[in-house]
Amino acid sequence: MIIFFDDRPIKILRTNRIAVEDTVQFDQIIDLRLSKFNIEMLSGHILFLNSTGSIAVQIMRSLEKAIPKELLSITMATREKSLIEEKVRDMYKVIKAAGGIVIKDDKWLFMYRRKKWDLPKGKLDKSEKSRAAAVREIEEETGVKSVITDKICTTWHIYTDNNNRILKKTKWFVLDCMDDSNLMPQEEEQIEQLEWLTPYDAKKVLINSFSSIRYVVATLMKNLDNSSI
Repeated sequence: MIIFFDDRPIKILRTNRIAVEDTVQFDQIIDLRLSKFNIEMLSGHILFLNSTGSIAVQIMRSLEKAIPKELLSITMATREKSLIEEKVRDMYKVIKAAGGIVIKDDKWLFMYRRKKWDLPKGKLDKSEKSRAAAVREIEEETGVKSVITDKICTTWHIYTDNNNRILKKTKWFVLDCMDDSNLMPQEEEQIEQLEWLTPYDAKKVLINSFSSIRYVVATLMKNLDNSSI
């Protein structure tokens, strides 16, 4: 599970999924059996070992009060992954959404909205399935008809709506373009521009984007690389 809290990624992983060579990416590695959690720990890329459900709740509550400018990412290594995920979900109202990356002639569809490069996505209607919602939202926001070919990943994003914290669960798919003759940005969603970009060009524009969007794109690139081996 990966959660984006004010664009900071928070990963919840089973302890056995972290290899020794992976530890070099962290600025701090803290064993929560040996040290009691406090807000001053949240700096740089941090790995918490022996995380528990109660400590996860403490961390999230601390972030709600203030997010340290020095914090880049949090990884919680645990033997209680399902329990921690359940604890976090129970803290917030969960909203379901879906979206994706549409591919045409080896180019990917991106949109420019609210001064950031983004991907088309939106909330599920009542009783709607994620796959149907992704196709519908993409057509509504871009005018492009598409068909899903595979799933990319699922992201969780915490944001504030009317002073309430919301946890948005978004399922992401890869889609083939079927018809883009009606390509048009949806103005009521404040979409200013639509562009078909090569993966190389996408990397450049995504400097001005969100960590969650970069994560989706990076995941698709990795999946495509693995499928070509």
